[in-house]
Amino acid sequence: MKERQNRLVAVRELIRNNRIENQDTLLQMLKDEGFNVTQATLSRDLKMLKVGKISDGWSGYYYSLPENDLVAEEEKSYVQDVRRGIISIEFSGNMGVVKTRSGHAQSVCYALDVLGLPEILGTIAGDDTIFLLLREGMTKEDLLEDFRTRIPEIED
Repeated sequence: MKERQNRLVAVRELIRNNRIENQDTLLQMLKDEGFNVTQATLSRDLKMLKVGKISDGWSGYYYSLPENDLVAEEEKSYVQDVRRGIISIEFSGNMGVVKTRSGHAQSVCYALDVLGLPEILGTIAGDDTIFLLLREGMTKEDLLEDFRTRIPEIED
């Protein structure tokens, strides 16, 4: 398992088993578990895991995971669209060109937008081609690792 996947599992477990009120606490807990992670990376991980903050009704807020079954069901059709449609991905710097099956670019593009991959700043779709722009500081490797985590059937 890759470092990021191990870290995501650890984040889920820490949130599931502890009352965590802020990122500093979570960063320290991850450090205690042997993960050296920045605040920016942790923020992206929390977004990818769809972690939210909920009120305890008394003294503040704490992190909470979404109900996995609901999220999984909601994302299934979008993941299917991406799997079904993508033929190849090539990059030049922070711009990517995604080739899709004819007529699939719009649905794949929409699916990528709905999945909210933190590495992608924006997308534009044609009939069989998608142009995507990576966020500042993100790399092709970051996006491909996210694909391997969330859409494992996608090949590099």
